[in-house]
Amino acid sequence: MPGVRLLPRLPISKVAISKVAISKVAIPNVATPNAASDRRYSMQFRPNPSFTRAAAVALAGVLVVGALGGCGGHSSTGGSAPVADTAAMRSDQAENARQANAQQYVIGPGDQLTVFVYQQPTLSVEVPVRPDGRISVPLVPDMVAAGKTPSELGKQLGIELKKFVQEPNVTVMVKSFEGPADRQVRVIGEATDPQAIAFRSNMTVLDVMIATHGLTKFAAGNRAKIVRHGASGEQSIPVRLSDLLKDGDMSANLALRPGDTLIIPQSWF
Repeated sequence: MPGVRLLPRLPISKVAISKVAISKVAIPNVATPNAASDRRYSMQFRPNPSFTRAAAVALAGVLVVGALGGCGGHSSTGGSAPVADTAAMRSDQAENARQANAQQYVIGPGDQLTVFVYQQPTLSVEVPVRPDGRISVPLVPDMVAAGKTPSELGKQLGIELKKFVQEPNVTVMVKSFEGPADRQVRVIGEATDPQAIAFRSNMTVLDVMIATHGLTKFAAGNRAKIVRHGASGEQSIPVRLSDLLKDGDMSANLALRPGDTLIIPQSWF
C-alpha cells in the first residue's frame, strides 16, 4: 500500500512472552488515506489467537521453572538443619553419659562388699574394703577396690579368676556404704550425731540433717555454713538451718556436692 510501511512478522521465539509485551509493540504514526486502508492496517496488527496462547503457555513454563528453582534453593539451604540437629543430639547424649558416669557409686575404704561368682559358691564371699583400699577374696589375695565402680571391680576380678575358673561370671554388690573420702559429706559441730556420710545423687542439706538426727539445743543453726573446695579455691556458703528445720523454709534446703563440709557453730548464749 503506498505511504504505509508494515512491520515485519517476528518469529515466536523472539517476541516477549506476554500479552502485555505484545500490546506494547511500537506502532509507527503513519497516515491512512482511506477507511479501506485503515481496515487492512488494523487487520495487519491484530494479535493472532494461537500466538497469544503459545506465549501464555511459555510464560507459565518460565514461572513454574522459577518456582521449582526457588524451592530447590530453600531445600538446599534447609539441608543443613538435619546436620545441626544431629550434632545437638550427639552433644546431649555425651552430656547425659558424663552425668551418668559422675553419679555412679565409687567404692571407698570401709565399704562392705558382696562378691558373687556364678556357680562357684566357694569363691563367693563378703569382704570389707580395707583402709588401704584393697580387698582379699579366694584365689585373688590382694586387689585394689577403692576408686572403682562395682562393675569395674567385678570385671577385673573375672579377669584374675580366669586363671583358675573357666569363664567366671563375677558380680560385686555394695552392702554398706562409706565411699571414698573425696565423695563424702562431713557434718561437724552442733549436730546431734556428727559424721561423714557417703554422697548420694541429689543429696541436700535436709538429707544430712536427717542422717545426723538434727541440731543440738546449743546450735546456732542460721550461722551454719558449707565449706566447698573447687577449682577456684575454697568457698563458704551460708546455710539457714534453723529456718529450714524449725520453720520449714525449703528455700534454705541447699544442694550438696561430694566433698562438702557442713559446719554448725555453737550459739553465743
